[in-house]
This record gives sequence, C-alpha cells and structure tokens, in this order.
Amino acid sequence: MRLPLALLEVFDAIARAGSMRGAAEALGVTPSTISHQLKSLEKQMGTALFVRTTRSVLMTEAGRALSRGALPAFDQLANAVQEARDVGGSPRGSLRITLPEFAYTMALAPHIVSFRKAWPEIELELIMTDAMVDLMEAGYHAGIRQGDRIEQDMVAIKLGEPLPLAVYGSRDYFERRGKPQSPADLLSHDCIRYRFHRSGRLAPWVFHDAGEPHTVDVSGGLIVSDLPALYQMIADGLGLGYVFRDGPPEALRRTGLASVLTDYLLPIPGLYLYYPREYRSMLPLRLFIDHMRGAFRVDDPGALPAETLQHPASHAPQSSKA
Repeated sequence: MRLPLALLEVFDAIARAGSMRGAAEALGVTPSTISHQLKSLEKQMGTALFVRTTRSVLMTEAGRALSRGALPAFDQLANAVQEARDVGGSPRGSLRITLPEFAYTMALAPHIVSFRKAWPEIELELIMTDAMVDLMEAGYHAGIRQGDRIEQDMVAIKLGEPLPLAVYGSRDYFERRGKPQSPADLLSHDCIRYRFHRSGRLAPWVFHDAGEPHTVDVSGGLIVSDLPALYQMIADGLGLGYVFRDGPPEALRRTGLASVLTDYLLPIPGLYLYYPREYRSMLPLRLFIDHMRGAFRVDDPGALPAETLQHPASHAPQSSKA
C-alpha cells in the first residue's frame, strides 16, 4: 500500500491540535479542506479515525493506533528536515576538501589558522592527494586543483596566478657537478624524479625552446612521491629537482638553493577552488570561499564555470590526470 503522506500530515495536525480548525490553522488551509482530506484518508484505510461531535474531535481505537506510530514518525521527519537545513544553512557541520599536497603548502597553510578562529564550529577535513577524484562520488564538497585539471560542470574560483617552475639544486651540488646550461645537459646530471601516487607514472621534465615544448628523459638514483622529501633531498645536495619555484620552505631556501635553466621554463596554470553546483548554497562552503577570496584578494568575486577555463596542458609534478 502506498503511504498517503499528505493525508497522514492532516491526521497528524488534527491529532496535535485536537480540532479541525486548529489543524487548518497549523497547515494554512480551510477547515473544509481538512474535513475533506480526513474523509479521504479514512476511506483509504477503511475505518474511522476520529469521532466528531459539536464540541470536540476524539480519536477512535484505530486513530489511537495510528497516532502511536505516525506522530513519532512525523517528529523524526521534522528533525531530519531541520538537520538537512542545518547542514547546508548554518555555520557549522563538516566541510571536506580534496587537494594535492603542494596546494596546501603553497596556498592554504597560511590561512587555516584564521579560518578556524573565524568559524570554529566548522569541521574542516583536508584530503591530500594528487589523484583526480569525482567529488560527488567520493563525498567531497570541494576541491583545489590547477585550472586545467578541473572536472566539467563544476563552478571554479581562481585562487592565484600561474605557478612558476624551477630546476633547483644546492650550492654543494653545483660546486661538485657544475650547472647545466641547457636542458640537454641534464642527461649527465643526477635528477631526483617524482612519481605520481595514483598512476605510478614519473612526472615529465618539460622545457620550452622557441615556444616549443619538449621533454627531457632525465635519470638519477632517487625517485620520491613526497614533495617535502623531494625538496629536502635537493637541499641535501643529492641531485636536481624539477619543482615549483615557490614551493621550498623558507628554511630550505636559506640553505643555498639555486635555480637553473629559468629561460626554458614557463609557468603552469594556477590554482582554483571548485565545487559542484549543487553545493552552491551550502553555508560552510560559502564561508570558506569568502575567506579564501579575502586571503588571495580575488578582484573578481564571480565564479566561473569550469568548462570555460582555457589553459595549456600542465606538466607539474603534482597534477597527473592518471
């Protein structure tokens, strides 16, 4: 039997109000409508639910039996509706964001403290991975990726300018091995390579000469899938690394890191915060977006559909599609 939920709502209102008129006021309809819908419910159930007198409306045995199960059920439904409203419409609850590790280090880390102070009741979960994921399927509310790595049909908000790359080495390494003067010279150097977590592929070393990109098949005795470890290995003089120019922590920069081959490197697409359109009105997400806009001084507060973003293919070692 299909549940007549609209008619059961009428029953619930009569039971709580104790009168047809009170139920009509609670539901915003006329008493005659209440009477008509009650008769329809009783007809479907094949039994009387109330005894109507000139002075009162009293439940029958069948009405009391229905009331014992229906009223708590409507209370649960009301609580569920309110909880759903709170999830998306109040400054509390959980907010799950996926992003690559470098995006946290370079973009979010300086602003998490201020966000937590401003909105302590929002539980912020950051899932750090370089793998591309389906936000809705994985249960994430938003993601941060480079502009050319964003799924279609998403709303995207720019967080920064294109990201410059660098080939870094330590002073000690260059004293021992010399500095490469062209990308081809890297074939005789120790290069520390980055392996993507999900695909297992090695990140390519891409350079530009006269506007044309080309990849150098570098080699070396070290492969790593962790950025902090990669920067530390470079600082320790173990080899050269193809990384983000602004990625090394300040402590490592002070150790004497130097970049080479800068004339052969072009910036790659900058970072965007993106999310499904269905979450547009989710208040914790809106508060996070507003906070990031203020932090990055985004001039244009408008959100762009991800499909309108036009960027060259990225070769960043943290952004494999695979």
